[in-house]
Amino acid sequence: MMKVDQKEEIRVAHYVKGQSIRQIAREQQHARATVRKALGSAEEEQYTPSKPRAAPVLGAYRGRIDEMLSQNEHLPRKQRYTTHRMYKQVEAEGYGGSESTVRAYVWQKRKQSQRLAVYVPLGFDPGSYAQVDWGEAEVEMCGQRETAQFFVMRMCYSRRMFVRAYPTQKQEAFLDGHVEAFHFFGGVPHTVVYDNLTTAVQEILQGKRRTEQRQFIALRSHYLFESRFCTPGEGHEKGGVESDVGYARRNYLSPPPQASSWEELNRRLLKACVEQDSRVVSGQARSVGEMWQEERACLRGLPPYPFACCVRREVTVNGYSQVEFETNHYSVPSEEARKHVTIRAYPFCLQIWYENEMLTSHERSYRREQEIMDPLHYLALLEQRPGAFEHARPMREWRKTWPPLYEQLLAKLQAAASTNGCDASWAIREFVRILKLLKQHPIEEVEEAMDLALTYGCVHYDGVQLCLRQVQHPEVCPAALDLAQQPHLQAAGTQTINLREYEQLLSADAGGAMLPAGGSA
Repeated sequence: MMKVDQKEEIRVAHYVKGQSIRQIAREQQHARATVRKALGSAEEEQYTPSKPRAAPVLGAYRGRIDEMLSQNEHLPRKQRYTTHRMYKQVEAEGYGGSESTVRAYVWQKRKQSQRLAVYVPLGFDPGSYAQVDWGEAEVEMCGQRETAQFFVMRMCYSRRMFVRAYPTQKQEAFLDGHVEAFHFFGGVPHTVVYDNLTTAVQEILQGKRRTEQRQFIALRSHYLFESRFCTPGEGHEKGGVESDVGYARRNYLSPPPQASSWEELNRRLLKACVEQDSRVVSGQARSVGEMWQEERACLRGLPPYPFACCVRREVTVNGYSQVEFETNHYSVPSEEARKHVTIRAYPFCLQIWYENEMLTSHERSYRREQEIMDPLHYLALLEQRPGAFEHARPMREWRKTWPPLYEQLLAKLQAAASTNGCDASWAIREFVRILKLLKQHPIEEVEEAMDLALTYGCVHYDGVQLCLRQVQHPEVCPAALDLAQQPHLQAAGTQTINLREYEQLLSADAGGAMLPAGGSA
């Protein structure tokens, strides 16, 4: 088969240099027929075998393989002949060749029968449809590599999208993604399209019917949108958002971003979504932002308050003033502990409630077998049992990170107890009482009051409390009076005090009368 550069050499020799076919054939070592063929067309020739390549070993078994491929069309998808199973079948029937030869033949047959998937182009009215999907990406969270699950909602008309990252795809994260997306868009699309996510779908019924999760139904009822689910295995029915998942991963999360918290990462993602308003998507004449201005007016209005995206659990407080949720233990304030409380688990925090009162809130952990303890929750207990202070785990962990100021204050209290002959527990109780101020006042103000108490030498609870009042309500010096118009008063307050004038008031000679003790004028 002649190469395209050889054809060029022949054509230049004939059409430009004027050489004859005979001369070209003699000088370039080609047959005259080959030269004529090159002069007829400059295009590169494609090799097409005139007959199938001989396969003496497989040839007798091609028909059997074709038969099994044909049977596959009528067999259940998960119970069809695999290429390896076909090889074993023909081997049992006498085939002596290699498995790779069978694989190559099967691949060629499947390639010949493969049809191109084609779809109908769709158009949407403003505000009518949105699509939802999840994606995964690696992130550096507080110096550790983690897999982030990012929620994507896409408006089908304007192509505006919302992206938010979570540590998990749990239902509370799925619900929170909707609430944050509706808040970002400033309204609710009339219909939202999904895969058959287990966080939304409990059971797939015949046709388009689904048994949906109760919490998802409550979300849909709160925001009054309609839900539609794709046919199982037909993700192209929401191909727009699937494309946006890849776009977000490539443009917002590549290379893996570094963040100190999920809140910081989501602020960046939100900013990136807003910046995409200037983008012009392929197939659209206007930018995303221009089309969004038209679409926004067509959304449903938001309800007066957002949906509560949490999982509720009734739990029992154990003897260490802790509750358990997903193998992790979270502390409860010891002075407010009740036997039975309610956990409200949100995507990023966990709240502990008793009836209509929130007892405390923790950052939610997605690791396992962790103890999440707030040392302030155990101060009331340590005030009663100061002997446990040195060995209390919440305090031992806290002491690893608290400022040196705390240790200085504790050392001063212990030294004062030793000097005054007080029991060592007095110093611990006094220190714990000071720490309890952190539950009621900002930490910066309490630490400033501690520092002042050390400076003034009033290192005890009452002294720190007094310094705290000074920090919160500093004395303001009154402005000096302007006595320019009262010159006779300008010397007031600066004259020399004569105590004899006060004695005259007590002297009978001065015309005054001594008042008897307890008497009145």
